Amino acid sequence: MEIQYLGTAAAEGLPALFCSCEICQKARNTKGKELRTRTQSIIDGKLLIDFPPDSYMHALNYSLNMGKIQHLLITHSHMDHFFPVELIHRHEHFGHNAEGILHVYGNEAVEKAFFDAVLIERFKVHPLDDAVKFIKLEPFADFMAGEYHITAIPADHDKRETCFIYAIEKDERCILYGHDTGLNLSEQAKNWIFNHKFDLISLDATMGKNHSEGYHMGLPDAVTFASLLEEKGCFHSNTIKVINHFSHNGNMSHKDLEEFAQKNGMVAAYDGMKLSI
Repeated sequence: MEIQYLGTAAAEGLPALFCSCEICQKARNTKGKELRTRTQSIIDGKLLIDFPPDSYMHALNYSLNMGKIQHLLITHSHMDHFFPVELIHRHEHFGHNAEGILHVYGNEAVEKAFFDAVLIERFKVHPLDDAVKFIKLEPFADFMAGEYHITAIPADHDKRETCFIYAIEKDERCILYGHDTGLNLSEQAKNWIFNHKFDLISLDATMGKNHSEGYHMGLPDAVTFASLLEEKGCFHSNTIKVINHFSHNGNMSHKDLEEFAQKNGMVAAYDGMKLSI
């Protein structure tokens, strides 16, 4: 499997739209890997994870034909991970010759956001029944999305909804995609994770050098979680450990993140980065 990180920032992007802090100013001046759009990833060019407002930019930047994608995993309903109004453009009126149906998977809050967006009065003349299908997921849902075996694991994030992190398996390879979440996972979630081996883990690092009590992770929490997974035998000798989902509030440049990652046997994600397992 190949994972490409299309965007690697938290909700406000980096630089943040209205911010003039030192980190944001440095990103504007330096550009390159310091510039980050909202978090989104794609597996093998086929399985899309999350759908932020920057999805259109990602399609342009990385030559993605979104009309060919038929499976979209949504972690939770927050705007930086799910911007559903854009999905109306998969209707034939807007997007000609899209292939098959786009299956959108998510929780009950994602389901509500989806239908609230696409069923507004001005879109009723363009029903999505033949273009987009929503599939509601329950905790520990175990299903196939095309050729990928997916498990939806409850995250430690917004308590107002059942947020998910995902285990994604294909050809005896497995990715643990851990955004957005803190360390305080349920015992059932931890037990599921501890009983599996991963070829790549992608961990939340929103808070930078700061420890987080939950909701997100900082770098110390990501290291703690990775160490725990290693202790539980969840890694192979060549398991790739990625930190991702960065906020300017973490007060770290990409160079800072790379240095931290190298010291801790990790990889700091940046927009456009590809990794193969």
